[in-house]
Amino acid sequence: MQQNNPKILIISSDTGGGHRSAAQAISEGVQKFWHGESIAVRIIKAVEDSHRITRKMVSLYNWILKHKQHWMKYYYWFINKLQPETRPFFLDRSIVFCKEQFEKWFPNVVVSVHPMTQHVFARILKELNLIGKIPLVTVVTDPCYGFWKGWACDEVSLYLVANEEAKQQLIDYGVPAEKIKISGMPINPKFSPVDESDAKDARKAFGLDEEKFTVFVNAGYVGGGNIPQIFKELVQGELDVQAIFLAGKNDELKAEAEELAKTAKFPVKVIGYSDEVEKIMQSANVMVSKLGGLSTFEALSCHLPIIADATTPPMPQEAGTVNLVSKRGAGILLEKTTDIVPTIKTLLQDSNKYDQMKEASANLTIPNSTENIINEITALLPESTQQKRAETVSV
Repeated sequence: MQQNNPKILIISSDTGGGHRSAAQAISEGVQKFWHGESIAVRIIKAVEDSHRITRKMVSLYNWILKHKQHWMKYYYWFINKLQPETRPFFLDRSIVFCKEQFEKWFPNVVVSVHPMTQHVFARILKELNLIGKIPLVTVVTDPCYGFWKGWACDEVSLYLVANEEAKQQLIDYGVPAEKIKISGMPINPKFSPVDESDAKDARKAFGLDEEKFTVFVNAGYVGGGNIPQIFKELVQGELDVQAIFLAGKNDELKAEAEELAKTAKFPVKVIGYSDEVEKIMQSANVMVSKLGGLSTFEALSCHLPIIADATTPPMPQEAGTVNLVSKRGAGILLEKTTDIVPTIKTLLQDSNKYDQMKEASANLTIPNSTENIINEITALLPESTQQKRAETVSV
């Protein structure tokens, strides 16, 4: 097939917001870090857009995430035990849509950012006799040991992972070490630290006091879990702070939070879904959140300390992140909702502790991680593209 500009197909799913954020980070990273002829990037939701049954699987995951977070360990066990992403029942229902998208666009590289997606594209590449001709790259968005078995797929050409721990997990799942490179997490370049002057401007943009200690309460992409209960405790506190509450794609939660905010003894700004979470993080002094892989590292990239929801045991794939952030001093584990007010008071009263957390958060990220990922992906483009890039850079 005749190729024009090089093409990258990113395959993902909106189970939570992390995979979506990773796909967007890679897409925008290509535009920022690639110097050469234009690369076309397309993102598809390869799970939920494939079939009504796979769409229901995504809906079930997000429902548990929102309403029954303590059930997630059973869901995790079920998926890891049965591995539906490798079974004909799942693959047969996903392949029609995915193959149609592949043949319609015919990319030079396929990039997976979700553990349920690369297996169906591995089958497509097999059926079209394209294994080894079109690279299948997996960017693992779970940063620590204990993540889904679905990430491991024999046909993947290259794995890009956050750290040595994630590399070891893949090796233990049977992935050859030579297929794995440590690149850092796929964080959108817009998630970056700012100086105090810019932080004040960000607060002002949200209609808040430029000087006051700002608490960002993050209910996540689907808006739920234990964070609403923590927020209820927070607004009852006698605190010299201000807060931003992000409700995600949960209109009911947003309405409830707005009513609660009216009872707070300090200013509270309630926001629904936002494409500018980086601006919220840059305005904040601390984030209260569940420790999802991407959202955690987005906050760390902004050098934002975290108060981590540990009121129920973390989801198995996120337990390693909880331990990492806690042990390295970038976060405080909140084991009871009633601890939120005393915890924030401690940070207000102990500036040394807060400064140490901020420094620790800065030390937990790999600089230029997204640029590393883009360089690894684009290195797999056809040699003609690499030559044109070299000519462009040399000029």
